[in-house]
Amino acid sequence: MGKRIGKQTVRLSEGVSIISAASTVGPKEAEGPLGAYFDRTVEDAFFGEKSWELAESRFVRENMNLAVDKAGLKMKDMDYILCGDLLNQCTGSTFGIKGFSVPFFGLFGACSTMGESMSLGAMLIDGGFANYVLTGASSHFCAAEKQFRFPLPLGTQRPPTSTWTVTGDGATVLARKGEGPKITEITTGKVVDMGVTDANNMGAAMAPAATALLLAHFEDTGRTPEDYDVIATGDLGTVGRQLVVELMEKDGYKMDSRFTDCGIEIYDDASQDTHAGGSGCACSAVTFCSYFYPKLKSGEIQRMLFIPTGALMSPTSSQQGMAIPGVAHGVVIEGCKGEGEKK
Repeated sequence: MGKRIGKQTVRLSEGVSIISAASTVGPKEAEGPLGAYFDRTVEDAFFGEKSWELAESRFVRENMNLAVDKAGLKMKDMDYILCGDLLNQCTGSTFGIKGFSVPFFGLFGACSTMGESMSLGAMLIDGGFANYVLTGASSHFCAAEKQFRFPLPLGTQRPPTSTWTVTGDGATVLARKGEGPKITEITTGKVVDMGVTDANNMGAAMAPAATALLLAHFEDTGRTPEDYDVIATGDLGTVGRQLVVELMEKDGYKMDSRFTDCGIEIYDDASQDTHAGGSGCACSAVTFCSYFYPKLKSGEIQRMLFIPTGALMSPTSSQQGMAIPGVAHGVVIEGCKGEGEKK
């Protein structure tokens, strides 16, 4: 089967370099424990625009330009843009990149979109279809709450299982050649539906998909959690992470402190009252680009399994009482000083 090494995993012929990463976030994210790591923080969630939706598009536009600038390239050098968001028809992304004049694939993987965009971008480059691919994902707390849950002026009380949608955009430039951490393997997730219907408990909805992805990856590669310096899921939060730990233990895998979640890393619940943590497409995107990418670039992290997770719901499906399916996408990234593959 060529590059396939299992039912859901592919190994790239040559590692695809992540030559730059950029993150731009809103005020709440700037106040969290990763505040000093972000490239740019914005004081007002409206970002100078007339609506939250337009603000999200501005996050996309300006942060993607920043990622290209950090790579020492021009937007015209990009062969493709792959990105997505949570808004209906991915308008946050579409209106953000419409002026770039670059071939565009709009993606919807819910909060797993950053993993999806990096996976497909790496495949395009490894397949010989591109030299440079710009990938990313965005979300906005106010726009997401309005679309999926309740209008903010209602002041609806959020239950303890709820997560806080991250406001911002994360973007990477992938390249055939260049300095930087390398994407070496990709494990594509399947849709998993365990019947969760609570739109305020994203962790429970996505945890089974994250578990299925982990099990598939370990089966395909023959590895265990100990073969990674970091395993980071996307936005399961405290509730979802604990569920994954329990589910994996039933299959004989111990997920220790090397297993974290971007939704836990990005906020300090004690001081920011985010309940179960962070979520949204931007959660894994900005956390990876700001916090994990520099550690991979310096060699502090030798090998990472990055698993953005998504809840595949829509306002219509929720209003009709349908369950919330989940999906997860796994990306193996080798650090700059981790040339020798761990066994």
